[in-house]
Amino acid sequence: MASLTLYGYCLSSCSARLRIALDLKAIDYKPIYVNLNNGDNLRDEYSARNPSRSVPTLMVDDSWCIPQSMAALEYLEEAYPKSTPLLPKDAKSRADVRTLTYIITIDTQPLTNDTPTEHAESSGADPKEWLKFFTERGLKAFETVVSRTAGRYCCGDIITLADVCLVPALWNAEKNGVAVESFPTISRVYAALKDHPSFEKSHWRNQPDCPKELR
Repeated sequence: MASLTLYGYCLSSCSARLRIALDLKAIDYKPIYVNLNNGDNLRDEYSARNPSRSVPTLMVDDSWCIPQSMAALEYLEEAYPKSTPLLPKDAKSRADVRTLTYIITIDTQPLTNDTPTEHAESSGADPKEWLKFFTERGLKAFETVVSRTAGRYCCGDIITLADVCLVPALWNAEKNGVAVESFPTISRVYAALKDHPSFEKSHWRNQPDCPKELR
């Protein structure tokens, strides 16, 4: 299997999903840091790899890459079958995992990234209230589902893609002033995951590209 290259950014929750999954699966990769604040993602060389000009991008070989985090996570499941699985074996549990991941990756995170937040601010909205509202809305939906599926983790007692997507969203929620403890099942799962080596290693504060003032 060819070595992988991960283009990411320390503060990107989407990048963190890939960092966590790759570490859980013990898959080696080369990190390349894309500083969104400096506009690295807008440069032609990067845009050719990722037309959305977003992070992460998982480079599989010199001619093929995956420019969306969920597609990259699914690829890792299929291309590395001997690595630690992050999807359950049965179809019902897999659907539960995907439901939870989509609440984060489709319903919540896209509304809280820089582009919609900046547009909301330019239209007169308070960006902090915007971030808090959509984060809390997403976590309420997640809490309703996860209260039915959780064991030690989001879906039973094995770490899945639902956990991989949830924890970076909670890092952002904490930065945005959301009271994570008001969601009891989420809080319990978070307590079981936040100090796990793969999650701790992948935290934005522990990335080489994290600015010193944020560490």
